[in-house]
Amino acid sequence: MKLIEFPFISYDKIRYCDTDRQGHVNNAVFSTFLETGRVEILLDPDASLAEPDAEFVVASMSLQLLGEIRWPGEVQIGTSVSKIGNSSVGLYQQLFQNDACVASAETVIVQMNTSSRKAQPLSVCAREFLAANVKGQINDE
Repeated sequence: MKLIEFPFISYDKIRYCDTDRQGHVNNAVFSTFLETGRVEILLDPDASLAEPDAEFVVASMSLQLLGEIRWPGEVQIGTSVSKIGNSSVGLYQQLFQNDACVASAETVIVQMNTSSRKAQPLSVCAREFLAANVKGQINDE
């Protein structure tokens, strides 16, 4: 996909401390960039999708490193909803630097009740918002 095809686009500044001995951004930082894209959607302070007694946790992530990210500069994060379950959401993301895709990831996020620590169904409002931005399928778990 191209960056402009994603319904959600975020940006993150590349810090010098993100680099490793080879002079490129360390692979672990790629996950941090992906987190930036997820959090801006799921935990927006003005419209959080998490219920008051719940939080989102990463259940699985598959990350493909496709190229280097170099300092200085910024990384663009494209995020789309790929699947909606009863208590989970699948996200597809790509990272870009200078218009080149440098990574892609598929992540499953589960809404968990903070007291019981068990999966908690997504609200109707959250499901409707996610469904309006889905690029895949909606499946009940």
